[in-house]
Amino acid sequence: MPGEYKEFDPKNMPFRRLGSSGLRVPVFSLGGWLTLGGTVIGDPVKEIIKVAFENGINMFDTAEGYAQGKSEEEMGRVIKELNLRRSDLVISTKIFFGTREGPNDKGLSRKHIIEGTKASLERLGLDYVDIIFAHRPDPTVPMEETVRAFNYVIDQGWAFYWATSEWTAQEIEEAHHIAHVYGLIAPVAEQCQHHMLHRERPEKEYEPLYKKYGLGTTVFSALAGGLLTGKYNKGIPQDSRLAKHSDLPFLKQLIDSFGEEEGKRKLQVVQQLNDLATNELGCSVAHLALAWVAKNPNTSTVILGASKPEQVLDNLKAIEVIPKLTPEVMDKIEKILGNKPEPISTWGRPPLDKFGRL
Repeated sequence: MPGEYKEFDPKNMPFRRLGSSGLRVPVFSLGGWLTLGGTVIGDPVKEIIKVAFENGINMFDTAEGYAQGKSEEEMGRVIKELNLRRSDLVISTKIFFGTREGPNDKGLSRKHIIEGTKASLERLGLDYVDIIFAHRPDPTVPMEETVRAFNYVIDQGWAFYWATSEWTAQEIEEAHHIAHVYGLIAPVAEQCQHHMLHRERPEKEYEPLYKKYGLGTTVFSALAGGLLTGKYNKGIPQDSRLAKHSDLPFLKQLIDSFGEEEGKRKLQVVQQLNDLATNELGCSVAHLALAWVAKNPNTSTVILGASKPEQVLDNLKAIEVIPKLTPEVMDKIEKILGNKPEPISTWGRPPLDKFGRL
């Protein structure tokens, strides 16, 4: 019965449209990379999702490649156990990496997109997801095949929208061009890394796409793998994400950088940001970093990661910091960061005469 469902209360969570689509998503969502189904299984997963839902988060992001499909299984189990109304939720998953090693169990072929989507839905125990992402680009598959396959998934009712993750601007542009030529549905968003220390792609490369297509971003790693929490300023704590997952290329690269000049500079930047957050904004550097990404008008949602419920609650304090990021504060942040991407320079068009001629 409907009355048995756990009712969703947005609390003070701001909602935004996902890119140019009509779908409204919370400015902060919850992701399952490394944690749900990986380092966190069973009842703790239930507690994390429960606390997130009770505090305004109704978007949950996962992928077929997270913990070999276990992340999807855990998420689906918890949604059922908590008796959450499906229409209250925005669920996204991603297709590319697969869960097996067969020749057609990876990539963006029509075969894997369709079979992978069906397998993801089975693991989630759902009839559909709201958004299905192409988790990576696949240069071995014709773009038209990929675009048509995701349109087929939407036509079957298995997803409402499709999007990309870690694609170049050129690849996203090609997908839009094919969709336009053949009257197909184009991707509505890009899931990308964006944080205070990584800005070139989301703020420079994608800039024309924001203007041309209304592209939205679903941001991961807003805390730079934990670097922007300040916890690594004096070394790597044993219970930290970097210590637990030091074998992952993305995090290993971050660890190795600590001994280099650029890495040391980043730690100094984090310390200066921490001083600004503490002394002028009354918040932690982590809250400042999350609010800074959320402040960006092209950000549709910032995906949070959590291994315990308390982390969800703490991260959501960033909502209170967003209004504090005045132009004056943003200028101070820019001076500390010193890494604002330069706009792409182009030669100006020659002026026209009074008759509109060159």
